[in-house]
Amino acid sequence: MKHFQRELDKIKKMILSLGALVEKRVHQIKQVLEDRDVAMANEIIHLDHEIDQMEVDVEEECLKIIALHQPVATDLRFLIAVIKINNDLERIGDQVVNIAQRVVSISKHPVVPYRFDYSVMADKAEAMLRMSLDSLVNQDLDDAIRVLHLDDEVDAIKNEAYDRIKTAIANGVTEDIGYMINLLLISRHIERLADHATNIAEEVVYMIEGEIVRHGRLD
Repeated sequence: MKHFQRELDKIKKMILSLGALVEKRVHQIKQVLEDRDVAMANEIIHLDHEIDQMEVDVEEECLKIIALHQPVATDLRFLIAVIKINNDLERIGDQVVNIAQRVVSISKHPVVPYRFDYSVMADKAEAMLRMSLDSLVNQDLDDAIRVLHLDDEVDAIKNEAYDRIKTAIANGVTEDIGYMINLLLISRHIERLADHATNIAEEVVYMIEGEIVRHGRLD
């Protein structure tokens, strides 16, 4: 029993380490967006393998524990939730890389004819990730539920970005449609990042309450 508990504790440390690294990357990509920092963007792209490897390690460890110990009830729920959270953290890392690639692409335009301020949207997405990870660490149901409610705010900003960029194209602000599409995709990547943070919060609710709250099933 002590050996099993040690392995569960190891899993907790691994998923929190991955969460900390992903949170660091999200903070870095905010700086990249603000400064159009191509060097940092390229570094984020280059280091993506670190998150990928940690995600594989966590999943393998969880599957090994399930196979060897056949946990039930709360412990099984914890491991299932960790496997899903692990996947969402890796996908957040992918969204960060996607944003970095878009920044590298738009940086090739020496004269920027149009810009969209992503700071509020990125701040909200980062806060959602931080809150979802805090809810995981502290097993805090209130924090997890707050994340679920914040998701609508990020969606609204993404829709605003779509409308403004569409209007700019229609008004002939720029002839470079590729550049404008990259701006639009950045908002989409941030919105997806927030979606994955929401997924993490949903899994924390499941971990604590045993209730599945996906697809608008939160009461």
